[in-house]
Amino acid sequence: MQYTQLTDNDVRQMLDRIGIESIDALFQNVPKRARLDRPLCLPAAMTEPELIAHLGALAGANHGCDELTCFLGGGAYDHFIPTVVDALAGQSEFVTAYTPYQAEASQGALQAFFEYQTLICQLTGMDVSNASLYDGATATAEAALMARGANGRRRLIVSGGVHPDTRRVLETYLRELPMELEIIETPTGLTDPGVLRKACSDETTAVVVQSPNFFGCVESLERLAAVTHDAGAPLIASVDPIACGLLKLPGACGVDIAVGEGQPLGIPLGWGGPYLGFMAVREAFMRKLPGRLVGATRDTNGRRSFCLTLQTREQHIRRERATSNVCTNQGLLALRATIYLSAVGRTGIANVASLCLSKAHYAAERIAALDRFELAFAAPFFKEFVVRTRKDVGKVLQHARQHGILAGVALGRWHEALRDCFLVAVTEKRTRAQIDALVAALKEA
Repeated sequence: MQYTQLTDNDVRQMLDRIGIESIDALFQNVPKRARLDRPLCLPAAMTEPELIAHLGALAGANHGCDELTCFLGGGAYDHFIPTVVDALAGQSEFVTAYTPYQAEASQGALQAFFEYQTLICQLTGMDVSNASLYDGATATAEAALMARGANGRRRLIVSGGVHPDTRRVLETYLRELPMELEIIETPTGLTDPGVLRKACSDETTAVVVQSPNFFGCVESLERLAAVTHDAGAPLIASVDPIACGLLKLPGACGVDIAVGEGQPLGIPLGWGGPYLGFMAVREAFMRKLPGRLVGATRDTNGRRSFCLTLQTREQHIRRERATSNVCTNQGLLALRATIYLSAVGRTGIANVASLCLSKAHYAAERIAALDRFELAFAAPFFKEFVVRTRKDVGKVLQHARQHGILAGVALGRWHEALRDCFLVAVTEKRTRAQIDALVAALKEA
Protein backbone atom coordinates (compact mmCIF):
# COMPACT_ATOMS: atom_id res chain seq x y z
CA MET A 1 0.00 0.00 0.00
CA GLN A 2 1.13 3.55 -0.67
CA TYR A 3 -0.24 6.75 0.79
CA THR A 4 0.10 10.08 -1.00
CA GLN A 5 -1.30 13.12 0.71
CA LEU A 6 -3.52 15.63 -1.04
CA THR A 7 -1.88 18.41 -2.98
CA ASP A 8 -2.99 22.01 -2.71
CA ASN A 9 -4.55 21.66 -6.15
CA ASP A 10 -6.54 18.56 -5.00
CA VAL A 11 -7.88 20.50 -2.02
CA ARG A 12 -8.83 23.48 -4.20
CA GLN A 13 -10.75 21.27 -6.65
CA MET A 14 -12.73 19.63 -3.84
CA LEU A 15 -13.58 22.97 -2.23
CA ASP A 16 -14.73 24.36 -5.58
CA ARG A 17 -16.88 21.28 -6.20
CA ILE A 18 -18.77 21.64 -2.92
CA GLY A 19 -18.93 25.43 -3.19
CA ILE A 20 -16.95 26.75 -0.22
CA GLU A 21 -13.91 28.99 0.01
CA SER A 22 -11.75 27.22 2.58
CA ILE A 23 -11.38 24.13 4.76
CA ASP A 24 -12.15 26.29 7.79
CA ALA A 25 -15.65 26.75 6.37
CA LEU A 26 -16.21 23.01 6.80
CA PHE A 27 -15.87 23.46 10.57
CA GLN A 28 -17.78 26.73 11.01
CA ASN A 29 -20.22 25.05 13.40
CA VAL A 30 -17.38 24.04 15.72
CA PRO A 31 -16.48 26.81 18.20
CA LYS A 32 -13.04 28.27 17.58
CA ARG A 33 -11.98 27.52 21.14
CA ALA A 34 -12.44 23.82 20.40
CA ARG A 35 -10.34 23.86 17.24
CA LEU A 36 -6.63 23.09 17.09
CA ASP A 37 -4.85 26.26 16.00
CA ARG A 38 -1.40 24.75 15.45
CA PRO A 39 0.08 21.86 13.46
CA LEU A 40 -0.07 18.40 15.00
CA CYS A 41 2.97 17.56 17.10
CA LEU A 42 4.30 14.80 14.88
CA PRO A 43 7.90 13.77 14.22
CA ALA A 44 9.52 14.37 10.87
CA ALA A 45 8.70 12.00 8.03
CA MET A 46 10.57 8.69 7.95
CA THR A 47 11.60 6.38 5.20
CA GLU A 48 9.80 3.05 5.08
CA PRO A 49 12.74 1.11 6.65
CA GLU A 50 13.01 3.74 9.39
CA LEU A 51 9.28 3.57 10.08
CA ILE A 52 9.28 -0.23 10.27
CA ALA A 53 12.20 -0.16 12.70
CA HIS A 54 10.51 2.53 14.81
CA LEU A 55 7.21 0.63 15.03
CA GLY A 56 9.11 -2.57 15.84
CA ALA A 57 10.82 -0.83 18.74
CA LEU A 58 7.46 0.42 20.06
CA ALA A 59 5.95 -3.05 19.80
CA GLY A 60 8.99 -4.53 21.53
CA ALA A 61 8.28 -2.39 24.57
CA ASN A 62 5.18 -4.51 25.23
CA HIS A 63 5.65 -7.70 27.23
CA GLY A 64 2.80 -10.21 27.14
CA CYS A 65 2.06 -13.46 28.90
CA ASP A 66 4.24 -15.30 26.40
CA GLU A 67 7.22 -13.60 28.07
CA LEU A 68 6.05 -13.05 31.64
CA THR A 69 4.50 -15.48 34.13
CA CYS A 70 0.94 -14.28 34.64
CA PHE A 71 -0.99 -14.51 37.90
CA LEU A 72 -3.30 -11.65 36.95
CA GLY A 73 -7.05 -12.12 37.14
CA GLY A 74 -10.01 -10.03 38.14
CA GLY A 75 -12.03 -10.84 35.04
CA ALA A 76 -9.46 -11.78 32.37
CA TYR A 77 -7.33 -14.92 32.63
CA ASP A 78 -4.32 -16.56 31.00
CA HIS A 79 -5.92 -19.90 30.09
CA PHE A 80 -4.54 -22.34 27.55
CA ILE A 81 -6.04 -22.05 24.06
CA PRO A 82 -5.86 -25.21 21.93
CA THR A 83 -4.25 -24.67 18.53
CA VAL A 84 -7.41 -25.85 16.80
CA VAL A 85 -9.25 -22.71 17.97
CA ASP A 86 -6.99 -20.35 16.01
CA ALA A 87 -6.74 -22.77 13.10
CA LEU A 88 -10.51 -22.97 12.56
CA ALA A 89 -11.60 -19.51 13.69
CA GLY A 90 -8.92 -18.01 11.44
CA GLN A 91 -10.44 -19.47 8.29
CA SER A 92 -11.39 -16.77 5.82
CA GLU A 93 -15.02 -17.96 5.86
CA PHE A 94 -15.28 -16.95 9.52
CA VAL A 95 -13.03 -13.93 10.01
CA THR A 96 -15.32 -10.93 10.03
CA ALA A 97 -15.61 -7.80 12.10
CA TYR A 98 -19.34 -8.16 12.58
CA THR A 99 -22.18 -10.62 12.49
CA PRO A 100 -24.29 -10.81 9.29
CA TYR A 101 -27.46 -8.76 9.03
CA GLN A 102 -29.05 -10.97 6.36
CA ALA A 103 -28.62 -13.81 8.79
CA GLU A 104 -30.51 -16.59 6.99
CA ALA A 105 -28.19 -16.17 3.99
CA SER A 106 -25.31 -17.21 6.25
CA GLN A 107 -26.34 -20.71 7.22
CA GLY A 108 -22.84 -21.64 8.36
CA ALA A 109 -22.68 -18.74 10.78
CA LEU A 110 -26.16 -19.48 12.11
CA GLN A 111 -25.27 -23.13 12.65
CA ALA A 112 -22.19 -22.08 14.63
CA PHE A 113 -24.35 -19.78 16.80
CA PHE A 114 -26.90 -22.58 17.29
CA GLU A 115 -24.12 -24.90 18.47
CA TYR A 116 -22.80 -22.13 20.72
CA GLN A 117 -26.23 -21.72 22.33
CA THR A 118 -26.46 -25.46 22.92
CA LEU A 119 -23.03 -25.61 24.54
CA ILE A 120 -23.72 -22.61 26.79
CA CYS A 121 -26.96 -24.25 27.96
CA GLN A 122 -25.08 -27.46 28.74
CA LEU A 123 -22.32 -25.53 30.50
CA THR A 124 -24.70 -23.53 32.73
CA GLY A 125 -27.57 -26.00 33.15
CA MET A 126 -30.05 -23.43 31.86
CA ASP A 127 -32.88 -23.82 29.34
CA VAL A 128 -32.14 -21.23 26.63
CA SER A 129 -29.13 -19.18 25.56
CA ASN A 130 -28.87 -16.28 23.16
CA ALA A 131 -26.16 -16.06 20.50
CA SER A 132 -23.87 -13.97 22.79
CA LEU A 133 -23.52 -10.36 23.93
CA TYR A 134 -20.65 -7.89 23.91
CA ASP A 135 -18.92 -8.76 27.20
CA GLY A 136 -19.64 -10.03 30.70
CA ALA A 137 -20.48 -6.61 32.14
CA THR A 138 -22.90 -5.84 29.30
CA ALA A 139 -24.55 -9.23 29.74
CA THR A 140 -25.10 -8.51 33.44
CA ALA A 141 -26.64 -5.12 32.72
CA GLU A 142 -28.87 -6.56 29.99
CA ALA A 143 -30.03 -9.23 32.44
CA ALA A 144 -31.04 -6.52 34.91
CA LEU A 145 -33.04 -4.71 32.23
CA MET A 146 -34.65 -7.99 31.21
CA ALA A 147 -35.76 -8.63 34.80
CA ARG A 148 -37.16 -5.11 35.01
CA GLY A 149 -39.09 -5.66 31.79
CA ALA A 150 -40.51 -8.90 33.13
CA ASN A 151 -41.81 -7.70 36.51
CA GLY A 152 -41.85 -3.89 36.26
CA ARG A 153 -40.14 -3.42 39.61
CA ARG A 154 -37.64 -0.65 40.23
CA ARG A 155 -35.08 -1.77 42.82
CA LEU A 156 -32.00 -3.76 41.86
CA ILE A 157 -29.90 -5.34 44.61
CA VAL A 158 -26.26 -6.05 43.75
CA SER A 159 -23.75 -7.97 45.84
CA GLY A 160 -20.51 -6.19 46.71
CA GLY A 161 -18.79 -9.31 45.42
CA VAL A 162 -19.73 -8.39 41.86
CA HIS A 163 -16.80 -6.99 39.88
CA PRO A 164 -16.53 -3.21 40.53
CA ASP A 165 -16.33 -2.50 36.80
CA THR A 166 -19.53 -4.46 36.22
CA ARG A 167 -21.21 -2.43 38.94
CA ARG A 168 -20.12 0.74 37.13
CA VAL A 169 -21.68 -0.54 33.92
CA LEU A 170 -24.90 -1.29 35.81
CA GLU A 171 -24.92 2.24 37.19
CA THR A 172 -24.48 3.64 33.68
CA TYR A 173 -27.29 1.50 32.26
CA LEU A 174 -29.70 2.47 35.02
CA ARG A 175 -28.75 6.13 35.39
CA GLU A 176 -31.56 7.52 33.25
CA LEU A 177 -34.17 4.96 34.31
CA PRO A 178 -36.56 5.18 37.25
CA MET A 179 -34.57 2.50 39.07
CA GLU A 180 -32.71 2.29 42.35
CA LEU A 181 -29.49 0.32 42.75
CA GLU A 182 -28.48 -0.96 46.20
CA ILE A 183 -25.09 -2.53 46.96
CA ILE A 184 -24.79 -5.16 49.71
CA GLU A 185 -21.32 -5.05 51.23
CA THR A 186 -19.34 -8.28 51.63
CA PRO A 187 -16.83 -7.83 54.49
CA THR A 188 -16.28 -11.59 54.76
CA GLY A 189 -15.81 -11.98 51.03
CA LEU A 190 -19.27 -13.54 50.63
CA THR A 191 -22.85 -12.30 50.27
CA ASP A 192 -24.68 -12.83 53.57
CA PRO A 193 -28.14 -14.39 52.94
CA GLY A 194 -29.44 -12.77 56.13
CA VAL A 195 -28.40 -9.30 54.99
CA LEU A 196 -29.86 -9.99 51.57
CA ARG A 197 -33.19 -11.02 53.11
CA LYS A 198 -33.41 -7.70 54.95
CA ALA A 199 -32.63 -5.80 51.76
CA CYS A 200 -35.23 -7.58 49.63
CA SER A 201 -38.79 -6.27 49.31
CA ASP A 202 -41.74 -6.44 46.98
CA GLU A 203 -40.03 -3.72 44.91
CA THR A 204 -36.94 -5.84 44.23
CA THR A 205 -36.68 -6.41 40.48
CA ALA A 206 -33.72 -8.81 40.77
CA VAL A 207 -30.66 -9.72 42.80
CA VAL A 208 -27.26 -9.78 41.08
CA VAL A 209 -24.43 -11.92 42.46
CA GLN A 210 -21.17 -13.26 41.09
CA SER A 211 -19.74 -16.71 41.81
CA PRO A 212 -16.86 -17.17 42.10
CA ASN A 213 -17.00 -13.50 42.94
CA PHE A 214 -14.50 -10.70 42.40
CA PHE A 215 -12.53 -11.88 45.44
CA GLY A 216 -12.45 -15.44 44.10
CA CYS A 217 -14.85 -16.72 46.77
CA VAL A 218 -17.54 -19.25 45.85
CA GLU A 219 -21.00 -17.98 46.79
CA SER A 220 -23.81 -20.18 48.08
CA LEU A 221 -26.07 -19.70 45.08
CA GLU A 222 -28.77 -22.03 46.39
CA ARG A 223 -29.23 -20.07 49.62
CA LEU A 224 -29.14 -16.74 47.81
CA ALA A 225 -31.65 -18.03 45.24
CA ALA A 226 -34.03 -19.12 48.00
CA VAL A 227 -33.95 -15.66 49.61
CA THR A 228 -34.39 -13.92 46.27
CA HIS A 229 -37.32 -16.12 45.24
CA ASP A 230 -39.03 -15.49 48.59
CA ALA A 231 -39.17 -11.85 47.50
CA GLY A 232 -40.67 -12.87 44.17
CA ALA A 233 -37.59 -11.77 42.23
CA PRO A 234 -35.21 -13.60 39.90
CA LEU A 235 -31.58 -14.30 40.77
CA ILE A 236 -29.00 -13.15 38.22
CA ALA A 237 -25.65 -14.91 38.64
CA SER A 238 -22.46 -13.94 36.84
CA VAL A 239 -20.41 -17.12 36.67
CA ASP A 240 -16.95 -18.24 35.54
CA PRO A 241 -17.51 -20.65 32.63
CA ILE A 242 -14.45 -22.70 33.62
CA ALA A 243 -15.78 -23.08 37.17
CA CYS A 244 -18.95 -24.58 35.67
CA GLY A 245 -16.83 -27.61 34.78
CA LEU A 246 -16.42 -28.41 38.47
CA LEU A 247 -18.97 -26.59 40.62
CA LYS A 248 -22.71 -27.24 40.76
CA LEU A 249 -24.28 -25.69 37.68
CA PRO A 250 -26.18 -22.39 38.06
CA GLY A 251 -29.35 -24.00 36.71
CA ALA A 252 -29.21 -26.62 39.47
CA CYS A 253 -28.74 -23.92 42.12
CA GLY A 254 -31.95 -22.02 41.37
CA VAL A 255 -30.37 -19.29 39.26
CA ASP A 256 -32.88 -17.71 36.86
CA ILE A 257 -30.46 -15.82 34.59
CA ALA A 258 -26.85 -16.94 34.19
CA VAL A 259 -24.42 -14.49 32.61
CA GLY A 260 -20.69 -14.13 32.47
CA GLU A 261 -17.51 -13.27 30.65
CA GLY A 262 -16.63 -15.86 28.00
CA GLN A 263 -12.98 -14.81 27.64
CA PRO A 264 -11.69 -18.01 29.31
CA LEU A 265 -13.29 -20.05 26.50
CA GLY A 266 -10.54 -19.86 23.90
CA ILE A 267 -10.27 -16.06 23.69
CA PRO A 268 -6.83 -14.46 24.19
CA LEU A 269 -6.25 -11.68 26.68
CA GLY A 270 -5.73 -9.28 23.78
CA TRP A 271 -4.81 -6.27 25.94
CA GLY A 272 -8.38 -6.06 27.20
CA GLY A 273 -10.61 -7.24 24.39
CA PRO A 274 -12.69 -7.75 22.42
CA TYR A 275 -14.35 -10.27 24.73
CA LEU A 276 -17.58 -12.26 24.86
CA GLY A 277 -20.67 -11.97 27.02
CA PHE A 278 -22.86 -15.03 27.46
CA MET A 279 -26.42 -15.24 28.77
CA ALA A 280 -28.60 -18.25 29.47
CA VAL A 281 -32.03 -18.20 31.10
CA ARG A 282 -34.90 -20.30 32.33
CA GLU A 283 -37.66 -20.88 29.79
CA ALA A 284 -39.86 -18.26 31.44
CA PHE A 285 -37.48 -15.53 30.20
CA MET A 286 -37.06 -16.97 26.71
CA ARG A 287 -39.09 -14.32 24.89
CA LYS A 288 -37.37 -11.51 26.78
CA LEU A 289 -33.83 -12.43 25.71
CA PRO A 290 -31.81 -9.54 24.25
CA GLY A 291 -29.74 -9.91 21.12
CA ARG A 292 -30.06 -12.82 18.73
CA LEU A 293 -31.59 -16.24 19.25
CA VAL A 294 -31.00 -18.90 16.60
CA GLY A 295 -33.33 -21.84 16.08
CA ALA A 296 -33.27 -24.97 13.92
CA THR A 297 -35.97 -25.54 11.31
CA ARG A 298 -36.60 -27.17 7.89
CA ASP A 299 -36.58 -25.42 4.54
CA THR A 300 -39.14 -25.99 1.78
CA ASN A 301 -37.17 -29.03 0.62
CA GLY A 302 -37.15 -30.59 4.07
CA ARG A 303 -33.49 -29.90 4.71
CA ARG A 304 -32.31 -28.91 8.19
CA SER A 305 -31.63 -25.18 8.31
CA PHE A 306 -31.29 -22.34 10.80
CA CYS A 307 -33.00 -18.99 11.34
CA LEU A 308 -33.36 -16.19 13.85
CA THR A 309 -36.39 -16.96 15.97
CA LEU A 310 -38.79 -15.68 18.67
CA GLN A 311 -38.01 -12.05 17.90
CA THR A 312 -39.48 -9.80 15.25
CA ARG A 313 -36.98 -8.05 13.03
CA GLU A 314 -38.29 -4.65 14.10
CA GLN A 315 -38.27 -5.20 17.85
CA HIS A 316 -34.93 -3.45 18.32
CA ILE A 317 -36.22 -0.11 16.98
CA ARG A 318 -39.33 0.01 19.15
CA ARG A 319 -37.71 2.30 21.73
CA GLU A 320 -39.21 1.74 25.16
CA ARG A 321 -41.18 -1.28 23.93
CA ALA A 322 -38.07 -3.08 22.68
CA THR A 323 -36.65 -6.01 24.62
CA SER A 324 -33.21 -4.44 24.32
CA ASN A 325 -31.17 -2.06 22.21
CA VAL A 326 -28.72 -4.91 21.59
CA CYS A 327 -29.63 -6.42 18.23
CA THR A 328 -26.48 -8.35 17.29
CA ASN A 329 -23.84 -10.59 18.85
CA GLN A 330 -20.09 -11.23 19.12
CA GLY A 331 -20.04 -13.62 16.18
CA LEU A 332 -16.33 -14.39 15.81
CA LEU A 333 -15.76 -14.73 19.56
CA ALA A 334 -18.85 -16.91 19.97
CA LEU A 335 -17.33 -19.10 17.26
CA ARG A 336 -14.06 -19.32 19.20
CA ALA A 337 -15.93 -20.35 22.34
CA THR A 338 -17.84 -22.97 20.33
CA ILE A 339 -14.64 -24.46 18.94
CA TYR A 340 -12.98 -24.41 22.36
CA LEU A 341 -15.86 -26.16 24.14
CA SER A 342 -16.22 -28.69 21.32
CA ALA A 343 -12.48 -29.44 21.40
CA VAL A 344 -12.08 -29.90 25.15
CA GLY A 345 -15.47 -31.54 25.75
CA ARG A 346 -17.07 -32.35 29.10
CA THR A 347 -14.04 -34.20 30.43
CA GLY A 348 -11.64 -31.55 29.26
CA ILE A 349 -13.48 -28.62 30.85
CA ALA A 350 -13.69 -30.58 34.12
CA ASN A 351 -9.96 -31.31 33.97
CA VAL A 352 -9.14 -27.65 33.33
CA ALA A 353 -11.29 -26.62 36.29
CA SER A 354 -9.74 -29.25 38.54
CA LEU A 355 -6.22 -28.10 37.64
CA CYS A 356 -7.13 -24.47 38.36
CA LEU A 357 -8.55 -25.45 41.74
CA SER A 358 -5.63 -27.60 42.88
CA LYS A 359 -2.92 -25.22 41.65
CA ALA A 360 -4.64 -22.19 43.18
CA HIS A 361 -4.87 -23.91 46.55
CA TYR A 362 -1.23 -24.98 46.38
CA ALA A 363 -0.24 -21.37 45.67
CA ALA A 364 -2.46 -20.03 48.45
CA GLU A 365 -1.00 -22.43 51.02
CA ARG A 366 2.56 -21.52 50.05
CA ILE A 367 1.92 -17.78 50.15
CA ALA A 368 -0.02 -17.89 53.42
CA ALA A 369 2.95 -19.66 55.02
CA LEU A 370 5.21 -16.67 54.31
CA ASP A 371 5.98 -14.14 56.99
CA ARG A 372 3.84 -10.96 56.66
CA PHE A 373 1.44 -12.59 54.18
CA GLU A 374 -2.00 -14.12 54.80
CA LEU A 375 -5.25 -14.92 53.01
CA ALA A 376 -7.76 -12.08 53.42
CA PHE A 377 -10.84 -14.34 53.45
CA ALA A 378 -11.61 -17.76 54.89
CA ALA A 379 -14.32 -18.53 52.31
CA PRO A 380 -13.86 -21.36 49.78
CA PHE A 381 -12.30 -20.26 46.50
CA PHE A 382 -11.83 -21.64 43.01
CA LYS A 383 -8.86 -20.20 41.07
CA GLU A 384 -8.46 -16.76 42.65
CA PHE A 385 -7.78 -15.58 46.16
CA VAL A 386 -7.00 -12.33 47.96
CA VAL A 387 -3.65 -11.98 49.71
CA ARG A 388 -3.13 -9.45 52.51
CA THR A 389 0.39 -8.30 53.24
CA ARG A 390 2.10 -6.11 55.82
CA LYS A 391 4.54 -5.07 53.09
CA ASP A 392 3.89 -2.30 50.57
CA VAL A 393 1.66 -3.87 47.90
CA GLY A 394 2.99 -1.72 45.08
CA LYS A 395 6.61 -2.54 45.91
CA VAL A 396 5.81 -6.25 46.25
CA LEU A 397 4.20 -6.39 42.82
CA GLN A 398 6.98 -4.29 41.28
CA HIS A 399 9.65 -6.58 42.74
CA ALA A 400 7.92 -9.62 41.26
CA ARG A 401 7.60 -7.81 37.92
CA GLN A 402 11.35 -7.28 37.88
CA HIS A 403 11.68 -11.05 38.15
CA GLY A 404 9.40 -11.60 35.17
CA ILE A 405 6.31 -12.36 37.25
CA LEU A 406 2.95 -10.58 37.13
CA ALA A 407 2.10 -11.45 40.72
CA GLY A 408 -1.43 -10.13 40.98
CA VAL A 409 -3.82 -7.20 40.87
CA ALA A 410 -3.67 -4.52 43.58
CA LEU A 411 -7.14 -4.06 45.04
CA GLY A 412 -6.72 -0.57 46.49
CA ARG A 413 -7.95 1.06 43.29
CA TRP A 414 -11.40 -0.42 43.93
CA HIS A 415 -11.59 -1.05 47.69
CA GLU A 416 -10.01 1.31 50.22
CA ALA A 417 -10.33 -1.37 52.93
CA LEU A 418 -8.25 -3.72 50.77
CA ARG A 419 -5.40 -1.31 50.05
CA ASP A 420 -3.02 -3.78 51.66
CA CYS A 421 -4.28 -6.64 49.47
CA PHE A 422 -3.79 -8.04 45.99
CA LEU A 423 -5.70 -10.62 43.96
CA VAL A 424 -3.88 -13.71 42.66
CA ALA A 425 -5.27 -15.93 39.88
CA VAL A 426 -3.85 -19.36 39.08
CA THR A 427 -4.93 -21.11 35.89
CA GLU A 428 -4.14 -24.55 34.51
CA LYS A 429 -1.16 -23.06 32.61
CA ARG A 430 0.84 -22.29 35.74
CA THR A 431 3.43 -24.88 36.68
CA ARG A 432 4.68 -25.85 40.11
CA ALA A 433 8.01 -24.20 39.30
CA GLN A 434 6.28 -20.94 38.35
CA ILE A 435 4.22 -20.94 41.54
CA ASP A 436 7.34 -21.60 43.61
CA ALA A 437 9.08 -18.72 41.80
CA LEU A 438 6.14 -16.45 42.72
CA VAL A 439 6.42 -17.46 46.36
CA ALA A 440 10.17 -16.80 46.32
CA ALA A 441 9.69 -13.36 44.76
CA LEU A 442 7.07 -12.40 47.36
CA LYS A 443 9.35 -13.58 50.16
CA GLU A 444 12.26 -11.50 48.85
CA ALA A 445 10.23 -8.34 48.24
